[in-house]
Amino acid sequence: MRITVHLDTFDRVHPCAYAILWLDDKTHKWSREGHFGLELPEWGTWSTDSGNTLIRAPHDMRSLCMLDGLDMRGASGPFEGETGAAHWRGDEGLLRAEGHWHVQCIDHDPADAEHSVFADDDLG
Repeated sequence: MRITVHLDTFDRVHPCAYAILWLDDKTHKWSREGHFGLELPEWGTWSTDSGNTLIRAPHDMRSLCMLDGLDMRGASGPFEGETGAAHWRGDEGLLRAEGHWHVQCIDHDPADAEHSVFADDDLG
């Protein structure tokens, strides 16, 4: 399952800041599909902790952002239109800015990307 999540309203970072992330529940990786005003790598990893989703850089355990209530392991799973608070920490992992997230799209069909952005993928 692939989930497209839109992050926005981080006014303290930048009045027009947003990011669109694609989360893959099979690999537990995300990729940046679009962004402005938020410094994000092209991809990273994610995990679920106490019903929240933590967005991390590729090789860093500190979270860049926490998505309150986006429980990727929940019995009902995320649903299109679901919303919640997002806590932006950024590269330093310290500075917090409040914003929002919402699920734009859920693709339940398994699919392999034509071109992977994940640097640690096996290129066979």
